[in-house]
Amino acid sequence: MGKAVVVVGAQWGDEGKGKIVDILTGYADVVVRYQGGNNAGHTVLVGTDKIILHLIPSGILHPGKHCVIGNGVVVDPAVLLEEIRMLRSRGLFRDSDLLISKDAHLIMPYHKRLDTAKEHLRGTHRIGTTGRGIGPAYEDKVARCGIRCGDLLMEEEFREKLKMNLLEKNHYLTTTFHDQGFETHDVYNEYMNHAQEIGRYITDTSAFLDDAIKRKKSVLFEGAQGTLLDVDHGTYPYVTSSNTVAGQATTGTGIGPTRIDTVIGVTKAYATRVGEGPFPTELAAKEGAALREAGGEYGATTGRPRRCGWLDSVGLRFSARVNGLDGLVLTKLDVLDNLPEIRVCTAYKYKGKPVHDFPADAGVLSRCAPVYETLNGWLSPTRGVKDFKDLPENARLYIKRIEELTGVEVVIVSVGAERKEAIIIKNPFR
Repeated sequence: MGKAVVVVGAQWGDEGKGKIVDILTGYADVVVRYQGGNNAGHTVLVGTDKIILHLIPSGILHPGKHCVIGNGVVVDPAVLLEEIRMLRSRGLFRDSDLLISKDAHLIMPYHKRLDTAKEHLRGTHRIGTTGRGIGPAYEDKVARCGIRCGDLLMEEEFREKLKMNLLEKNHYLTTTFHDQGFETHDVYNEYMNHAQEIGRYITDTSAFLDDAIKRKKSVLFEGAQGTLLDVDHGTYPYVTSSNTVAGQATTGTGIGPTRIDTVIGVTKAYATRVGEGPFPTELAAKEGAALREAGGEYGATTGRPRRCGWLDSVGLRFSARVNGLDGLVLTKLDVLDNLPEIRVCTAYKYKGKPVHDFPADAGVLSRCAPVYETLNGWLSPTRGVKDFKDLPENARLYIKRIEELTGVEVVIVSVGAERKEAIIIKNPFR
């Protein structure tokens, strides 16, 4: 009996979803990415080999698994091809395993230039984008002038859409930002070359997934970023350009919501955030730096140092609600092994009054002070532990407290960077 399982980030992204997807792929037949673009990076450690993926689902590291890039993703063909070449050079890519939705939108060269120009114009009010054109590509999607992967297979239609878009984009770039525009034939030739290489993977992935589910195949839906960066439910405007919550697994792949069986949220044993925006539990420079170094907290996509802080159960409760979480995965527990005390935020104070519900309004959140509970650390190694009962007692008590504060059971605990360093308490596919 196949199952459909969604893995979603329960914090501000970077929770270690890539590793968890890699582990769960062993029990799945199909792995699907349903939103975001190459502004996200999933890092998987296979032995001593560190593999960073930006667009292709991390299920590609397992032979014989179909990997789908859904319609909710925005695709930069140059980045995709670079990723394919990297995987192929390591003997990890098979043409038959990759499918790309014909309805996924393309990131065009003008999207990237507009992204960096807009961010520069915002100055101190910048959002902290990666400059990879993700936001402008989603803007065009909503404005109904986007160009989709399926358009690459129709040369004349592609040329006409490109020509119309460049009339507007070039005017915008040259007059508002005093930047250079683009020549239609240059972009056309570049993307037709891309089409020669990726055209074979472009198909109706909604029909493929529907058929797989009907045939009782197990499907794993992989999100990028995290719940608190959702464009509707996150700390707007300091969010990403897509819906990151579990509901997007259906709209971003073209299957109905009743097809989903289980939703699993991934959280670190502490908290991190990349880019601008409020972060109530952020640690002061010295403490934050120590946690950053212990956890190797640098962005997989940009290399930017991540802001670090204590676990925020207020945000996790919010994630549990908007995603309908059935279980939590706790990652990087081992990073806390050497701390004598561990703090967890149980509530906020706003204007002197307690707040127990997460205020997604960035202005309100920025003025919230965390209310902490202090727990004893375990001061012994958890890395390599294979059974939950073998974890140090205080580590088990910390996990139990997280379950109490969030109302969600912990189903997997990651105790190291390697793919085998995880304790599966309850397998969502079983």
